[in-house]
Amino acid sequence: MNSAVLLDKGMRCLTNELGLLEAEQFVFTLLSQPFDYTEWRKNNLFVGMSVAELSAAADKYCKENPSLT
Repeated sequence: MNSAVLLDKGMRCLTNELGLLEAEQFVFTLLSQPFDYTEWRKNNLFVGMSVAELSAAADKYCKENPSLT
């Protein structure tokens, strides 16, 4: 997937979930603050979940959100 397609898909996900105004606010906030996504992900995202639990959660999410996959 090239960068343009990735950006388009990401913005569509954000606007579908948050709405246009909140999606733009999210992007602005992300760009205006010192934020290390990699560090945040290590310390906050899926902490304490096993691979099996993460896989089950991903499968459930995909089934509940078919338009995003």
